[in-house]
Amino acid sequence: MPLSGSRAEETGTITLVSKTVGFVGLGVMGGPMAGHLVSAGHNVIVWNRTPSKAEPLAELGATVASNLAELGEQCEIIFVCVNRSEDVGECVDQIIQNAKAGTLIVDHSTIAPNASLDLNAFLTSKGFRFVDAPITGGSMGAQKGQLTIFCGGTESDVAEAMPYLNAYAKRAERVGPAGAGQMMKMVNQIAVGGALLALCESLAFAKKAGLDLAQTRELVGGGAAGSWAFENYGLKILASDWTPGFSVKNQLKDFGYCAEAAQAINAAIPGTMLVDELLKRAESSGQNELTTAILYETILEMGAAE
Repeated sequence: MPLSGSRAEETGTITLVSKTVGFVGLGVMGGPMAGHLVSAGHNVIVWNRTPSKAEPLAELGATVASNLAELGEQCEIIFVCVNRSEDVGECVDQIIQNAKAGTLIVDHSTIAPNASLDLNAFLTSKGFRFVDAPITGGSMGAQKGQLTIFCGGTESDVAEAMPYLNAYAKRAERVGPAGAGQMMKMVNQIAVGGALLALCESLAFAKKAGLDLAQTRELVGGGAAGSWAFENYGLKILASDWTPGFSVKNQLKDFGYCAEAAQAINAAIPGTMLVDELLKRAESSGQNELTTAILYETILEMGAAE
């Protein structure tokens, strides 16, 4: 029997139960993700620190909670997509004030793996359930519903979340127990940093060599050196479009978590630390809020001796 406030749909011989869903954090990523849930027909209650960001979701048909305790009281599964470890902790503390025992909390934020483990232990001790499910695919992936999601948690909890994740994911998989999702996101960010450096360094070299950048991107990006960065950030570099996307500030935040995780498992990430150092040059130039592709201009300004 459907839970209170749920909606049952007949799909062949299988009855799917749509629970009352909460979504916290309606920024560049979370806003479109919550929108896909609403568009898929789910009963969605949303909250954002800046209330105006909830207005487009209300127009789509979502209910806007006045506070997180109210949202927690009404929802059976709650998705969180905010910024730092501390932000997730603050939101969760308020969500569970009135939440029912057994409520499933799914965290889409990128936070420190150790913080995710601590959060899982805390929620479990209070009678709640937790899945860490960081996302990748950028703002365009969120808008198109084409994100990749790394899920850490029990098999049953991940399976319960999966029908909702499918509203905005091209691929979502369980990668291990709680905390494993964040570890996989660290792997992703390490790879992203290397691809970003390869793109920006090669195009800066091409620019100084007097080559046509558009032609360079098409020829090089279409061969063995091709990558998501060449395909997407390459276009931003050609257009001198430094709007995020994914900002320098957020990339540096994630690299900090990568460094912590690497230290904990005695792993070397020299390339990531080099990109971290270079992005800090951009940060010191006041480019913190710009896309990480601004690294191209940072490298372009450097000389051979640096």
